[in-house]
Amino acid sequence: MSLAYQHLQDTIVALATPQGIGAIAVIRLSGADAITIANKVFKGKNLEAQESHTIHFGTIRDEGKIIDEVLISLFKAPKSFTKENVVEISTHGSNFIIKQVINVLLKHGARLAKPGEFTKRAFLNGQFDLAQAEAVADLISADSEAAHSAAMNQMRGGFSQEIHQLREELIHFASMIELELDFVEEDVEFASRDDLRKLIDKLLQVIEKLIVSFDLGNVIKNGVPTVIAGKPNAGKSTLLNALLNEEKAIVSEIAGTTRDFIEDEININGVIFRFIDTAGLRDTTDVVEAIGVSRTREKMKQASLILYLFDLTDTSIQEINQDINKLENLGIPFVKVANKIDKAEASLIDTLKSQHKDMLFISAGKKENLDDLKERIMELVNLDKFKTGSTVVTNIRHYQSLISTKNALNDVINGLDMEVTNDFLAMDIRQSLHHLGEITGEITTDDLLANIFSKFCIGK
Repeated sequence: MSLAYQHLQDTIVALATPQGIGAIAVIRLSGADAITIANKVFKGKNLEAQESHTIHFGTIRDEGKIIDEVLISLFKAPKSFTKENVVEISTHGSNFIIKQVINVLLKHGARLAKPGEFTKRAFLNGQFDLAQAEAVADLISADSEAAHSAAMNQMRGGFSQEIHQLREELIHFASMIELELDFVEEDVEFASRDDLRKLIDKLLQVIEKLIVSFDLGNVIKNGVPTVIAGKPNAGKSTLLNALLNEEKAIVSEIAGTTRDFIEDEININGVIFRFIDTAGLRDTTDVVEAIGVSRTREKMKQASLILYLFDLTDTSIQEINQDINKLENLGIPFVKVANKIDKAEASLIDTLKSQHKDMLFISAGKKENLDDLKERIMELVNLDKFKTGSTVVTNIRHYQSLISTKNALNDVINGLDMEVTNDFLAMDIRQSLHHLGEITGEITTDDLLANIFSKFCIGK
């Protein structure tokens, strides 16, 4: 028996709500004996005689001593999250009460749940596939509208359905190729090689789109790394503070105040941006500042977006154009931001507007035109594809499996070109099916499941 299935007969218990004192806490039990164990410590109605999806008031007691007044929710198998008997006990939110209730349940036969064990049981019991199970964790950690929508789409099976359909089409051809191996001496062909090639080409197109979507999915899930760069005193720290509406970074008229990068998150129109305020770019003999400048250049190379600030009170048009040329050579989307318009010469602003139609003019100190900056940022991130409901890959494990599938499918195409024997062709098709199956959990190992669910919070 697989290790993943060995402890399914146990009844597990854990706190399902966050740690800490609150108005209420929810303690969850799941397993064949969940209702029986809860009934042993509950004073009220006989829980074993009650209908599923009902709530009951009473007290939890330990050898006659009342621990708390509670509400108990019953979910009888298979109509529950885990497809097992599930009991959820709503207690008052005292840490002392929570510990006492869990301890008395342990005393009557439950054991403490491991991280993600409730969701793992739901997967093992066929409630949903592995990709949907992983989406549960993403949904819990979603801190923006875009991340929530992506996780909800995956949890409801949008991504899984697409993968399942691809796999089903490939399985048909795989079975035909395998059948031919049984009739090798008759030299029969059950699977048209031309039709197989057309199918592989079609699969590769779909998989390539999913692979490409990971760049967007990664942004949705983890936020857009956005570097605020420019020369010393361009107003980078002031801009960060203005966007955050708090004094996060030290602001000073002394050049070189920011020696290292400062990072914080901002939600703009439902998308998380990780703004990084960096040390000013200039040649310096100060060893510490030079390290900061070096780190700035590295952060710029790693960014998805750069906001490059120009100080209109202390930068010539020639310097601005030189910096823009350097930015263009990086190959990373950037916004030209002319700062300190409240102090700049009108003639300089007019000249720059005529030369650079896409340059934004702001005053970070006065918080002028920041909405225009946010709008430009959203245009460059370009979430249109996501908003149309297209499937977006947000999970690095899925991305890696798709890459492996693509490579295996290319091996099938190469095999067809070289007219390899059926056994080699079948082997490459099986590899493709294997990697697709890893995504939804049709192909799993105990190590894989342990790695995935260990990252979940306890109680989920």
